[in-house]
Amino acid sequence: MSANKIDSIIIADSQYLVVEALKSLIGTDERFILAGVADIQNDLYLLLENTKSGLLITDFSTIDYDGLDDLKNIREKFPLIPILILTNVISKAEFAGLTKVGIKNIIYKTADKEEIFNAIESTLRGKKFYSDEILDLFLDISENKYTVEDPKHLTASEIEIVKLIADGLTTKEIAARRNISYHTVNTHRKNIFRKVEVSNASELTMHAIKSGWINNIEYYI
Repeated sequence: MSANKIDSIIIADSQYLVVEALKSLIGTDERFILAGVADIQNDLYLLLENTKSGLLITDFSTIDYDGLDDLKNIREKFPLIPILILTNVISKAEFAGLTKVGIKNIIYKTADKEEIFNAIESTLRGKKFYSDEILDLFLDISENKYTVEDPKHLTASEIEIVKLIADGLTTKEIAARRNISYHTVNTHRKNIFRKVEVSNASELTMHAIKSGWINNIEYYI
């Protein structure tokens, strides 16, 4: 990032207060310009197509991503737009999944102004940046402390959602099928992934088969 260059920033998050705070922060620094805000994937892709380069700040748990592979696809389709993850919480499985798809810039939404700008600058320069809490998680994994615990019991509603995910339904489609809000499904989905320690729908489906939640003859790949 050169001294005179103005970098465009896209925000992809559905949490109103977080978005407003980021917009305010970006507006105080003349090095950056806000290219737009998206709270669903369709709008995000339109912004990415129009922006071409800059930075994407997103929370993978508040947008209708159907797993971390969607972020991988964004990285591959828009290689000039690095991704900074700004999240409330992250599991070891999610951290490992993000690392696997090449995302190595992750901070918590509790970060202060200085940390947020340091993360933005590092991401734009192609350097890794993690919050201290994320680094602790990374050290746990690096030191082979990452062991999958026995899955916690899923509720009947969560198991039904697992079946719909295995059927290939998106978060929006599940919400329509069960007559609940998108955000409710997204919360269930995140809780399910955390409970069974998986990072994408394929891993969840395989776990569901092994656990007997779905018919392996119909779903086994």
